Amino acid sequence: MHQAQAPTADSLLAVEGVSVHFGGIVALDGVSFDIAPGQIAGLIGPNGAGKTTLFNCLSRIYGCHSGRIIFNGRPLLALPRHRIAAAGIGRTFQNLALFGTMTVEDNVMLGRHCRTGSGFLSNALRLPWVAREERSTRERARELIAFLGLEAVAGKRVSDLPFGTQKRVELARALASEPKLLLLDEPASGLNHEEVGVLGKLIRDIRDRLAVTVLLVEHHMSLVMSVSDKVVALNFGRKLAEGTPAEVQRHPEVVQAYLGSSA
Repeated sequence: MHQAQAPTADSLLAVEGVSVHFGGIVALDGVSFDIAPGQIAGLIGPNGAGKTTLFNCLSRIYGCHSGRIIFNGRPLLALPRHRIAAAGIGRTFQNLALFGTMTVEDNVMLGRHCRTGSGFLSNALRLPWVAREERSTRERARELIAFLGLEAVAGKRVSDLPFGTQKRVELARALASEPKLLLLDEPASGLNHEEVGVLGKLIRDIRDRLAVTVLLVEHHMSLVMSVSDKVVALNFGRKLAEGTPAEVQRHPEVVQAYLGSSA
């Protein structure tokens, strides 16, 4: 079992001794782990373990009381929140954050915003380079729509689509920012058994075909264990274990956290 591993020089993401407090409540307590480029990493733990708090630190929604986070060789906590997407981190949310009255294609195009240079004035003047940029954005959005099998609904309003399809739209929008690291927050939540199987293949395809490193928070253990190269287990804000899925599943503290017994 890999306990308290020191982050390596070639890590894409290194979380080092991160602690977060809310008043007297310790949400994260000195958590450390790292993810190498091209890995799929699963973050597991019972409710209240600190998983979403950690995601919110990586998204810069929360600050940290101590510790540091290094992303792609740079201190992440020094970046303002609005620069996170441009730095190379994309995210989906447990509760969908889509624009329901807009089409699938337009939602995905919005994900490209951090990769475009046009502003209000240049758009108002319809400068030639703005039109070229918009064409490029639309082409990339359509590529991702095809990649995720959404062509048949590209022109439909998101609010008219089934929940599982909306999940794929949010995934396409997150990928539109061309992230180096994709944070997936409960991607299997609300999906049926067949949809979870499709999701597992999609996550592997995203890593293999788009060269995107993935960190997912998920309660669906069979999904996590089947797609992850490594798993980090949290409980009460503390890291219990880090290692391969098989190693973490056998770890006595992980068994106790989930089953209430180390036997």
